[in-house]
Amino acid sequence: MNIARTLRIHLENMLKKFPVVSVTGPRQSGKTTLLRSAFPDYGYFNLERLDHRELLRADPLGFLKQVGTRVIFDEAQRVPELFSYIQVLSDENGNPGQYILSGSQSFLLNEQISQSLAGRVSVQHLFPLSVSELTGYSEESVYALMLKGFYPRLYDKQIAAGDFYPSYLQTYIERDIRTLSSIENLNIFTRFLGLCAGRVGQVLNISSLANDAGVAVNTAKSWLSLLEASFVIFLLQPYYRNFNKRIIKAPKLYFYDTGVVSSLLRITSADMLRSHYALGSLFENLVISDILKHGHHLGRRPALYYWRDSNGVEIDCMIDLGNNEILAVEIKAGETFNSGYLKNLKKMPPNTPVLKIKKSLVYLGDLATEISGVSIIPWKNYVTAPERFQKY
Repeated sequence: MNIARTLRIHLENMLKKFPVVSVTGPRQSGKTTLLRSAFPDYGYFNLERLDHRELLRADPLGFLKQVGTRVIFDEAQRVPELFSYIQVLSDENGNPGQYILSGSQSFLLNEQISQSLAGRVSVQHLFPLSVSELTGYSEESVYALMLKGFYPRLYDKQIAAGDFYPSYLQTYIERDIRTLSSIENLNIFTRFLGLCAGRVGQVLNISSLANDAGVAVNTAKSWLSLLEASFVIFLLQPYYRNFNKRIIKAPKLYFYDTGVVSSLLRITSADMLRSHYALGSLFENLVISDILKHGHHLGRRPALYYWRDSNGVEIDCMIDLGNNEILAVEIKAGETFNSGYLKNLKKMPPNTPVLKIKKSLVYLGDLATEISGVSIIPWKNYVTAPERFQKY
């Protein structure tokens, strides 16, 4: 199964404008498959392979001149000296589309890019599949999708979530985390990761998280940064422009993939998920992460936030559309509409000359309508409609 990836079109456009394009994202998100299928006329070198690394390190300049341009270097962060040579040769050549660099560790790759290739490289991200990318490939229920997650291999090879995620997480912890940081006790880090899964959709209290994990606050901060750098979690910041200052300013914690969360929470079936305490948080994570993934795959950077005031009035997702326009999105894991779902949206400040707020509710039901100025949107309509990003 070769699932069409939305990012391909944007990559093709960027290769017409920049000498170097980089593609980062979590392991198994499909970077290699996309690049090799989309650009078959490019040479390919996987720097995870010892022989490819040795060839390059023996004579970097000679190697690059021999292979020429239009080359893909996979896991490019494994050979940091590569970036300086690419800078020199790409400047000498002057043409767009010379090199594609990919990697699964954004911190290391971006560090090299900022040092050597600033202004010469278009930085893009490939995440696990968005729901719209799965359209036509999977007819599973939303509960089954949240459990299974969105890594391409699960669908390409028909792998059960229970067979995929334990090995995936073990490999991630043993390889990426050991590469990025010298963590002595991986068991404690694994516990920390599980505690993060239990806090999906919650305002992040680092002191509480550190205390529950039995580590220092600075260690917890460092580990959260590692999880962000390796594309496991992202932090949704609060929106406070144009509002009074009496709002919560700590971020909320989400995972890029709900399958990872489900595995860490030991959820083993869609039926179990239906009655699980984390259903609401997982559905919220599904919608927000899908907005983020789909936007990035279009080559855009969705400006996503949440909003919560000191009285506890909270909006799950605030999307800054620009031109002083905000889309406020409430997300509810109910299949039957309840007027209580609109409570917080109704408590939002009114529109002003400097801020216009559009309001919508995404829920698990099937009825699309509008009530009291709020667009009621079934989840499938929301996450499978790319036109919702036209203004981003």
